[in-house]
Amino acid sequence: MKVGSRGPCAGPSISSKEVIALSHVIQILVADDEDRLRRLVGDFLKREGFTVLEAKDGGEALRIVEEKGDELSLVVLDVMMPVLDGWKTLRQIKSRYPSLPVVMLTARTEEADEIFGFELGADDYVGKPFSPIVLTARIKALLRKSAEPDAALPKTFGSLTIDELGRIVTLEGRRLDLSPKEYELLVYLADNRNVALSRDQILNAVWGYDYFGDLRTVDTHIKKIRAKLGDWGRVIRTVRSYGYRFELDEEDGK
Repeated sequence: MKVGSRGPCAGPSISSKEVIALSHVIQILVADDEDRLRRLVGDFLKREGFTVLEAKDGGEALRIVEEKGDELSLVVLDVMMPVLDGWKTLRQIKSRYPSLPVVMLTARTEEADEIFGFELGADDYVGKPFSPIVLTARIKALLRKSAEPDAALPKTFGSLTIDELGRIVTLEGRRLDLSPKEYELLVYLADNRNVALSRDQILNAVWGYDYFGDLRTVDTHIKKIRAKLGDWGRVIRTVRSYGYRFELDEEDGK
């Protein structure tokens, strides 16, 4: 069920092994001034075996972060909160614990807001209404990424470098100006190098299972990324009547 919507939303299946691997002593802070939403998100996370802490405003969230410190594994943070809003709370959390993953929840889905959040250090951005199942899946993806020993190291593909910690993409030393969705799409393709990905797979992975837009959204964003990559746009190959594949030629480097 989507929070704030009328119908059910199917989510990805989670294996028991994955639950066991991720849920061991993992504490997640959910900060939102809406009691119902806080309980709903918390219930879904608890079903997966996570320990959930709750805060009703930014001030309380900061107190819990200070108290728990490195014991916290992830924070879910609403933008519109009393006492201290989500942006100010995020800024203070990241200044003390830069590697602590933070997922922003907000009804404000303008691209400028997403960019602002990512510049402050947000690791993911989920717009309301949302599916708790999808939110849980995205939280697990962030936890997996933060658990990887080389997660903080930039990924290099020849002259193309992707710094996931800073959400920065450079090509031949020049920083590319990518929108949040263009960045996430490029990262998803690069993480699945040499794998043919269907438009449906891409849409679900980058936009979420609760996105009801047209498949042409993928094509439009691919076109924009290729334009910004210039000659390097060739690394995003079209798989006819199917989707796309990220593939480098020998001259592009490894």
